[in-house]
Amino acid sequence: MQIRKLFTSIIFLAIFSFITSCGAQGNDTSSEAKQAAKDLPVDTALQQRLKDFATRPRPTGKFAFHVYDLTADKPVYGCNDSLALPSASCMKLLTGVAGLHLLGTNYYYKTAILTRGKKDGNGTLQGDLAFKGSLDPQLMPVDLNDFSRFLHQEGIRRISGKLYIDLTIKEPVKSEKHWYPWDLTFSKYGLFYKGEKRVLTALKASLRAQGIAIADSQVVTARLPKGFQCRHIFKRSIDDVIKRMWKNSSNTQATALLYTIGHRANPHAFPVDAGVAYLRKFLSQDLQQNGKGLCIHDGCGLCTHNRLSPVALTAVLRYGYANGAIRSSLERNLSHAGIDGTLAREMTGQKLRGKVRAKTGTLSHPYGISSLAGFCEGPDGHTLAFAIMDSEMSVLDARVLQRKFCEAMVIDKKRPS
Repeated sequence: MQIRKLFTSIIFLAIFSFITSCGAQGNDTSSEAKQAAKDLPVDTALQQRLKDFATRPRPTGKFAFHVYDLTADKPVYGCNDSLALPSASCMKLLTGVAGLHLLGTNYYYKTAILTRGKKDGNGTLQGDLAFKGSLDPQLMPVDLNDFSRFLHQEGIRRISGKLYIDLTIKEPVKSEKHWYPWDLTFSKYGLFYKGEKRVLTALKASLRAQGIAIADSQVVTARLPKGFQCRHIFKRSIDDVIKRMWKNSSNTQATALLYTIGHRANPHAFPVDAGVAYLRKFLSQDLQQNGKGLCIHDGCGLCTHNRLSPVALTAVLRYGYANGAIRSSLERNLSHAGIDGTLAREMTGQKLRGKVRAKTGTLSHPYGISSLAGFCEGPDGHTLAFAIMDSEMSVLDARVLQRKFCEAMVIDKKRPS
């Protein structure tokens, strides 16, 4: 019996030693793989093409770019790449990556209807009803019918107590002080960004349309008291917001995400101020970008006082690329050259179509501002992060420069295609 136990113990120790050895070998292999990646060379032909591009004659105006080899984890080439320039909508890259970092890629906006009490046989809720809003930027008045229909299907026709409405923000969204008057398209904002009165009016109208009697005297706007039970909830993924913000360059979605970031970072402060403060902190501390002249005033890029540099933008992309979940969002939601989003009509030729994934930035006032930042694959198979920024230049001229810049990154005329 003792011999059998001894034999079993020996076998167990041998198996454990083998597994441990395999695990150690796996770690060594991983470390070796990382080291091998760092030992990869940067494409010298690409460096030369970018150098040639930087020295060619071009339209007058401010001009800067930076290219980083993500595969080799090394910078490739830059021209004026630390120069802080107006970023336009490329600011949305910073807002999106910072938001996904803070909130998580699995974050959901949640809007709910709740009850406290029981329904009697006459369709009266003997108690209170509550509506808890969110910062969902895509919820419109018609979407409230989803909640009203649920209550109708539950047989509720009136309430004996109060209707509590709990909103995250009560004031309507306002223009940033440096935005131009026409930049705030108020009608395109979601219901929760149009102010308390609009929410109350829309909710009461929706309930009454479903035959649920609500008197104005029953309505109370306040934080939700204790004792309520969630009855129906609507969720919207942050990915829906990021998609519109990046692929379609939606200013309303970017501003809403700034509110969301600010409310999470500091729920006791005004969301825009707290959101901008968080973006500045993220840029400085997480991305280690403290260059002279870098400035953040909003989350969407409409403010002409915003300043980022090509190095700062590629730092945003590098940070997102290093995080698997954020990388997936970037790959999914950035525009593809010649295919969709704001790049659907740009770089449509065979040389570049589908080979560049990027965020555009364009402002035609007070002078031409155009930027482009994203990813592409170099001729050597390496993934590149890039940013090119132009200002005080015709937007049309800037786009021609951006196309030629992308061609320099993607195409090596000396290599067989």
